[in-house]
Amino acid sequence: MLPTPDLSHLKRKDYEFVYEPAEDTFLFLDAFEDEVNFLKELQPTISLEIGSGSGCVTAFVGKILGESNCLKYCTDINPKAARATQGTAKQNQLSVDIIETHLVSGLLPRLEGQIDLMYFNPPYVLTPSEEVGSHSVEAAWAGGIDGREVIDEFLPYIKRLLSAKGAFYMVVVNENKPDEIREIMKNEGFDSSVVRTRLAGREKLFILKFVRTAP
Repeated sequence: MLPTPDLSHLKRKDYEFVYEPAEDTFLFLDAFEDEVNFLKELQPTISLEIGSGSGCVTAFVGKILGESNCLKYCTDINPKAARATQGTAKQNQLSVDIIETHLVSGLLPRLEGQIDLMYFNPPYVLTPSEEVGSHSVEAAWAGGIDGREVIDEFLPYIKRLLSAKGAFYMVVVNENKPDEIREIMKNEGFDSSVVRTRLAGREKLFILKFVRTAP
């Protein structure tokens, strides 16, 4: 088992402004541990985490990839989260480029079709629409109607950003209608699978994986 990344540099005060790793984060880590062989065979040259928060997941993926030549990018709209990710990368001896932006704004067309590994723990909690899109910690969880507003905004970018061999992983809950998301992506030319599920209180969490349908 790979150890959880060292987050000892982040203090209680930091988590007032940055999403603290929780059940969804740890499910993501477990899913990536399940995918170790796939990820090593994939040999990504560019990876991207959208909404990196504390940087915990990217640091874990970095441990899996080891001394590879993979360029690791992260985005987050929250400036404090961007700084937290940078600190976590440094604490875990990783080189990461963190971009303070909304989703993937500014990455296209430069990275179009270039990303081999992409992953996103989106804001999936059902909330009023007006709570979506803040620049503070609420941006990490406020998902609007069906918890889908940010997810649905992001889905079209998957096809544009992923390379031919690329894989995309995303956390969702039952209320986000994962089967509907998978159907949308099937119509965009992607096969999907459920890598892991977990009950966390009343939430049923899923890790979905998408790859381009073989020709």
